[in-house]
Amino acid sequence: MASVWIRARDTKSGRRYRVEYRPGGREERVRFAGSFTTRRLARIRAAFVESELAAGRIPEPAKPAEVIASPTLTAAADRWLATRIDVAPSTMTRHRVELKRINRLLAGDPSDLGPDDVTGFVAALAGEGFKRGTIRKTLQTLAMILDHAKVDPNPARDRTVKLPREPREEINPPSAEHVEAVYRLLPVKHRLPLLWLDWSGARVSSVDLTLVGDLDEPRRRVRLRAATTKTGKALWVELHPVLAEAIEERLGPREDRDPAGRLFPGSGADALRTSIAKACRALAIPLWSPHDLRHRRISLLHLRGTPWAVIGAFVGQRDLSTTADTYTHVLVDETELDYAELLAVSA
Repeated sequence: MASVWIRARDTKSGRRYRVEYRPGGREERVRFAGSFTTRRLARIRAAFVESELAAGRIPEPAKPAEVIASPTLTAAADRWLATRIDVAPSTMTRHRVELKRINRLLAGDPSDLGPDDVTGFVAALAGEGFKRGTIRKTLQTLAMILDHAKVDPNPARDRTVKLPREPREEINPPSAEHVEAVYRLLPVKHRLPLLWLDWSGARVSSVDLTLVGDLDEPRRRVRLRAATTKTGKALWVELHPVLAEAIEERLGPREDRDPAGRLFPGSGADALRTSIAKACRALAIPLWSPHDLRHRRISLLHLRGTPWAVIGAFVGQRDLSTTADTYTHVLVDETELDYAELLAVSA
């Protein structure tokens, strides 16, 4: 008696469903009628085989058919990501994190997405507690993916898609007292990088990316690479004399230095951020981060009457009008850290 059945098999690429049948009794050999990724498709093929057997015909062996794959958002995202050869490694890492959010909450043919789907996506991210800035960057990434997939009009750029309202975060840089207290609790390897960030106003990534070869010892200045500045352009930071001496001393004899080595070996952006947070909790003082030292430096320069153009050049700010509007109302004590005293603690 003819029979048809579906056999599930686990393969390296995932579960497959094989359609097999016998045109007669047990004396007939088992024949293959196709393999599918879903049970639904396997059932359709099995029904076809049954109808052929009922009509007295032997189904033709399954032949590889030309398959036109339905485009998916995940595939479009992967193709777009492969084109991002012009971005920094940190940007590529951020894109990968954003793609995980996109692939988790959106699916299907990119051309089927509409503004309502994107609005729901934004609402879902907001419901999960993501901040407005994070949602905005994720939405920008989605828009670039759909642009690359030639989706027109692009629903991620539709005017009806709104970001969640979020109160503007007030900038409140740490006081000199709090910075000095945290400094004394930090592991020695993080102390010099902290003083560097306090003086330079550089982004915390400079702790990872600034090399020994970026130090201009005769002129006592350090080159900030383009990857660590918001303007995307390299700039020079004139060092405080005490800080310059400490860096030179830690590096040792010139002939023993490796220009490709890190200027702050042993420390790192993430480790420094974690250590500062732990120290703040131990001291029971307001939490601050390495980036708040950048706010502190800009605020100190402003309070001393430094022109915004000079401040922008010193810390690599791109939009001077926004910088001025942001920091005009920031209040912070005007006390500079006593680098000599603090470095003596590390000795």
